[in-house]
Amino acid sequence: MSSVPKTSSPSTVLVRVWDFPTRVFHWALAASVLGSVVSAKLGGNAMIWHFRFGYALLALLLFRVLWGLVGGRWSRFANFIYTPAALLRYMRGRPAPGEHLDVGHSPLASLSVFALLLILLVQLSTGLVADDEIANLGPLNRFVATEIGLQATSFHKQYGQWLVIGLVGLHVAAVLFYLLVRKNNLIGPMVTGDKRLPASTPASADTARSRWLALVLAACSVGVAVWVANLGF
Repeated sequence: MSSVPKTSSPSTVLVRVWDFPTRVFHWALAASVLGSVVSAKLGGNAMIWHFRFGYALLALLLFRVLWGLVGGRWSRFANFIYTPAALLRYMRGRPAPGEHLDVGHSPLASLSVFALLLILLVQLSTGLVADDEIANLGPLNRFVATEIGLQATSFHKQYGQWLVIGLVGLHVAAVLFYLLVRKNNLIGPMVTGDKRLPASTPASADTARSRWLALVLAACSVGVAVWVANLGF
């Protein structure tokens, strides 16, 4: 009696997807956004920390833009800017041969990431030129007309903050959906950097050299944030 051979699944190995600088950025961004929202809600003396968290966000976003150009493979914008056709293939579960749509940011996740980065940039920009006409003045307010500063303040305190909260909530909900429904843990890889994937999956560079480059870019980003903060004095 002959037996039918079982089809073996492709061998999987731990692949470095998220390099160390990207992981640090992710958790620092989460902490800064949370601190910024909480300090704004508390008001009063907590507004000092609201500004500090804002400058931290400025440095982080500047770093992410630079790292999106030269960072590890799956952290580069070029590897998670998808065409409408790729998005459709992902939605249908039919990726093209050799297409890695679930390694880093998937087509759907990339839309969420870019939306969040965009609204954070807008919210940060309006905060830098804001004037609440009481005690808080953005460091770049003196460079814009009074009316523009007041409109920016209104957006920053109303629509902007709720857009940030909404997108962060959507992001968290998506992570929980993948964890509880699809049994795909997205949190672990953002801590360890590694995912178990087919051995043919290309990995992100995460060497001492790339980390030193990230440190230099981070220092430059912090320097720009400090310079912007000092423009208010």
